[in-house]
Amino acid sequence: MKNIKKIVIALFAIFPLVLSNLSIAPGVLAKEDYTIGLALSTTNNPFFVDLQKGVEEAAKEMGATVQVVDAQDDATTQLNGLDDLMTQGVDILLINPVDSDAIVPAIKNANEADIPVITIDRNAADGEVVSLVASNNVEGGKMAAEFIIEKVGEGSKVIQLEGVPGASATNERGEGFEEGAKDKLDIIASQSANFNRSEGLTVMENLLQAHPDVKAVFAQNDEMALGAIEAIKAAGLEEDVLVVGFDGNDDGLEAVKEGELAATIAQQPKEMGRLAVEAAINHLNEKEVEESIASPLELVTKDTLEEK
Repeated sequence: MKNIKKIVIALFAIFPLVLSNLSIAPGVLAKEDYTIGLALSTTNNPFFVDLQKGVEEAAKEMGATVQVVDAQDDATTQLNGLDDLMTQGVDILLINPVDSDAIVPAIKNANEADIPVITIDRNAADGEVVSLVASNNVEGGKMAAEFIIEKVGEGSKVIQLEGVPGASATNERGEGFEEGAKDKLDIIASQSANFNRSEGLTVMENLLQAHPDVKAVFAQNDEMALGAIEAIKAAGLEEDVLVVGFDGNDDGLEAVKEGELAATIAQQPKEMGRLAVEAAINHLNEKEVEESIASPLELVTKDTLEEK
C-alpha cells in the first residue's frame, strides 16, 4: 500500500509538468473520434502549406483526424471538394475560401446538413459560421502603409499589388492600406496579381513601364512581393523602389534577411491552423467559441530579425 501511495504522489507531482509542455491548452481534447474537413484555397502557396501543417499537427495532438481538399484557387473546384467532404460525413468543416461570395452555397449546404463551419484567413459573405480565425487584415494593411510613409515620406508614389479578387483578405488588406495611405501617399496604380509570384512579376513589369517613378510597392502577400522584386531588379530599380509584403512565409522572411524585401506583415499560419482546430474541437465538445479569433501579426524587418 505504501508503494502505491508513493506512485500516486509521484504522478500528481509530474502531471503539471506534462501539461506545461503540451502545445495545446489543457482540456482541449476530442471527446470522440472527430473527423475535420479542411478545404484550402490552394496548396501552391507556402502560407497555406504551413496552415495545413498547423491544422494536421494540432488535430493529431487533440485526438482528431483531418481530410483535406485543395481548390487550386478555383471556386468551383472548392465547392465540389466540399461536397465530397460532406458526403464522407466529416464532423466539422474548416474552410479557407477562394472567394468570399462564391463559397456561400457550400456553407449553406453545410448548415442544412448540420455540419458546423469555421472559416480560416478569409471570411464568407453569408451563411452561418461558428467562428472566423484570421489575422486582422485591415490593421495589417495600415501597418504596411505606415511603414512605407516612414521610409519614403509622405506624398510618395506607390503601387499596390492586390490578391485574388473577391477574397476577404484582398478586400481587407486593401482597405487597411488605403486607409493608412489616405492623404499621405499617392497610390498611382492598384492591380490584382492573384496572390501569385509569377503574376506578381508580370504585373509589376507592366506597371513599371507605365510608372518608372514609383518609390514603393505594397504587395498583399509575400509571393507577389517576391515576383515584384524580380521585375524591379530586371529594370535596374532595386535601389530606388522599396517593397513591402504580407504573410511572413519562409521565402519572404529570407528576402527580408537578405535586404531585398524591406518588410513583411508576418502572419503565423501554423498558429492560425492550431487556433482553428482548437475552436473546432471546443465546438464539437459543446463548449463556447468566440465568433472571431485573432491570429497575431508582426511587422518584420531586417532589424527585427537580427534582434531575435
